[in-house]
Amino acid sequence: MKYPKIRELKEAVISLVTPAFTTKFPGEPHTPFENFRGKPEVDDNHCVGCETCANVCPPNAITIQDDKKTGRRVITRDYGKCIFCGMCQEHCITGKGVVLSDKIFDLSVFERDKIVEKQERQLVICKHCDAIITTDQHIHYMHDKLGPKAFASTLNLNLLNDKLQLARKEDTDVEIRDGLKRKDMFNIICPNCMRSVLIKYI
Repeated sequence: MKYPKIRELKEAVISLVTPAFTTKFPGEPHTPFENFRGKPEVDDNHCVGCETCANVCPPNAITIQDDKKTGRRVITRDYGKCIFCGMCQEHCITGKGVVLSDKIFDLSVFERDKIVEKQERQLVICKHCDAIITTDQHIHYMHDKLGPKAFASTLNLNLLNDKLQLARKEDTDVEIRDGLKRKDMFNIICPNCMRSVLIKYI
């Protein structure tokens, strides 16, 4: 049998005479250190529902469900699966949509449903093929980001008109029938349908 080394004996003696480093939580309140990675806090005013955070989430704690009938996107965040890695914050396109809190860390509950949060966004759907383009908040964000360059896209113009209400919707909508025509490029259509129109008629 080998005897312990002097260093190990020294560490054992020190640990006997020094207090524990662990906190007394939950017996006493605990204040985390600065930049502690706690619960991801979502800012509804800056989250555009672009699906980026769901794509980069390692444990799939963020899921997306799109309903074409209602035109709504439901974003579900299950903090019971969250590993607080901060990937959602790092890859957020707005930089403010989700931020890890350094104060909220205690997510213990008796029912898992209580730590599941849902968020809804309005979808932008192609009027020709019913393909999901993105959310209207995402389009508006890109329009604000691009500035005058955004006016090169008719999709941006249509959604900007819906936001500012410069013209009545019935005056700008053109019914799509008998396949895509050149006039349909002024409707809300997906990039694939827009490409078909441009190749065939422009």
